[in-house]
Amino acid sequence: MDTVTEHVAESLVLSSLQLTSTNSANSSQTTAADNKEKAAAKPQEQEEEIDIDLEAPETEKAALAIQNQFRRFQKKKK
Repeated sequence: MDTVTEHVAESLVLSSLQLTSTNSANSSQTTAADNKEKAAAKPQEQEEEIDIDLEAPETEKAALAIQNQFRRFQKKKK
C-alpha cells in the first residue's frame, strides 16, 4: 500500500474516531426531546454528493487500512 493511501486511511480513521467520541460525549448530556427540538429548529441542509468508485483498487486498499486501524484502536481501548 502506498503512503498516500495509508495517510488518507489514517486521516479518515482519526476523524471518524473524533466524531464518535464527540457524539458519545454529547449524547450523554442531551435528551431525546432536546434532539427533536434541535432537529426541528435546523433548516434542511443540502447534502453534498460524493462520487467514489467502490470498485477501484485504491478504494479497497483504503477501506482495508481504515478497518485495520479501527481494529487496532479497539484493541488498545480494551
